[in-house]
Amino acid sequence: MCGIFGLVGQRNVDFNTFHKLALLSRSRGQDSSGLSFFDSQTCSYQSVSSSISIDQLLKRFSSIDSSCLVGHSRLITNGTDDNQPVVRDGSIVIHNGIIVNTHQLWSSINKTPSTSVDSEILCSLFSYYNSHSFNVQQIETHLNESVQGTVSCAVLFPSDSKLYFYSNNGSLFLGYKENTLAFASEYYFLASIGCVSIQQITNKCLSFDIPESHVISSTNMSSVRSNYVPSLGSCSREEALLRYSQPNLRRCTKCILPETMPYISFDAHGVCNYCRSYNVRNQPRPLSDLLEILKPYRRPNSNDCIIPFSGGRDSCFTLHLACKLLDPHPITYTYDWGMVTDLGRRNISRMCSQLGVENIIFAANIEKKRRNIRRNLVSWLKDPDLGMVSILTAGDKHFFRYVEDMKKRTSVNLNLWGINPLEVTHFKSGFLGLPPNFAEKRVYSTGFSKQVAYQVKRFKKMTKSPGYFNSSIFDTLSGEYYRTFFKKSDYYHLFDFYAWDEFEIDQVLLNVYDWEIAPDTSTTWRIGDGTAAFYNYIYYTVAGFTEHDTFRSNQIREGQISRENALELVLDENRPRYPNIKWYLNILHLDFESVINAINSIPPLYSPC
Repeated sequence: MCGIFGLVGQRNVDFNTFHKLALLSRSRGQDSSGLSFFDSQTCSYQSVSSSISIDQLLKRFSSIDSSCLVGHSRLITNGTDDNQPVVRDGSIVIHNGIIVNTHQLWSSINKTPSTSVDSEILCSLFSYYNSHSFNVQQIETHLNESVQGTVSCAVLFPSDSKLYFYSNNGSLFLGYKENTLAFASEYYFLASIGCVSIQQITNKCLSFDIPESHVISSTNMSSVRSNYVPSLGSCSREEALLRYSQPNLRRCTKCILPETMPYISFDAHGVCNYCRSYNVRNQPRPLSDLLEILKPYRRPNSNDCIIPFSGGRDSCFTLHLACKLLDPHPITYTYDWGMVTDLGRRNISRMCSQLGVENIIFAANIEKKRRNIRRNLVSWLKDPDLGMVSILTAGDKHFFRYVEDMKKRTSVNLNLWGINPLEVTHFKSGFLGLPPNFAEKRVYSTGFSKQVAYQVKRFKKMTKSPGYFNSSIFDTLSGEYYRTFFKKSDYYHLFDFYAWDEFEIDQVLLNVYDWEIAPDTSTTWRIGDGTAAFYNYIYYTVAGFTEHDTFRSNQIREGQISRENALELVLDENRPRYPNIKWYLNILHLDFESVINAINSIPPLYSPC
């Protein structure tokens, strides 16, 4: 989940062209970066890894005179301290993707890793292939059969004068600019620098000649950072601070919504107004209607569909259905705003590699995004208000914005979303003072007047804690503009044409794709979202329910589960998820004990048991 790129020529390549390619690739990740190049003066290969973005790294080089120059712009996933390029066993590797079976691969070649980054295994695998005299076809076959997870890589073997390219999901493109070979993680990048004869690499291994050398010099400019991928550790003293009181709340006799739900009322039979006003949502049109809609978008032997892909269960199932039933040629698109956990990223990798689907990433400035969240959370803690909790997730709304950039980059207009129609959470705006709109047909409400009312209510709340007026405001407002006001075109929802079924989705993802589940909850919902456990702890501690209660209540109304079953499910799903909450506060550099004690001290909306 990074950007890899480079230029290889018979003579020194154009450094300005390389610089342009690097800046384009920066959109895929800007947490760290690296370079490798052939130094003709010393007849050696120089490799530099750093914990700064690629544009900052290149400022340290006025120019690089080399006939082989490759780079890496990283979105940090597995491993924090060890950046790329990875140098080992006489090879240099730059890798985009996540390999999820590294343990088995290391065992298969009887070697052990020396770093924390999964990409290191590629160095040793190619060294193994080299020692066993594998040809390109044999390398290709072995990689296709043995590696699980996405791999798009460039592997330099200077002693053999070879540069290998391999991708198992199509996130690697080769092209030519004059007499120079260029490669990058996206077609758009190569087209932007004027390349021709651009080809996509999928389940292929190709090799090219590079200058020979028996010397590789490595320079590590990385600094230690502990905030990017903290482990899901455990501390019994901290975990004991998390409360799970299970208050005896009056609940609807039909669904399970409690008396603390905003704007709730009960009739003489104990049935709530949410049930009485409910319109069945999970009534899809025939799938044949969607197939008719898709016809004008079909492009034989070319991508014709964008699937926004968060790595959550619904977008993963949407990709599965699209590939198995609709027969498009999809590209997946992921917006990583710094709150996607490694579990979510690994599930993205599993799906894209098994289905052979390209994944285009738009990576935010993660440090900046997390700094914004921290400022807003600190402000919220000074004046806790359930109506303002949603500001902690405002940064992810640019997911809707970058779809438009995707359409321009790929010349693909159709975007097919996998939003679960039952994920309606009226209470989040209800706590802000906005009554539920039971006629709303979409999970995300739209309309000018609704948004104005929402923003006015929120602005009034923000004035009570001036810390909200920070650098995140523009980011928040622009994201919500693209979610609600921006006119969307060529935009369809898969679950408008296919019934959403939790059992079917879980069975497919767990059994067909070996989908990874979270260690701290029984549900598969929102397990790749680093924010959900925290904000649900707030809602439960103060109001005695979470979004799991509203979701399960919708399932009851749809006839999918019984009320008794729903009560059993939320009893487990509402338990505090300590590892995920710990992860969240770690990456925001906030003290776990102080934050949890502050939440625990908020007067609840119910009488304690």
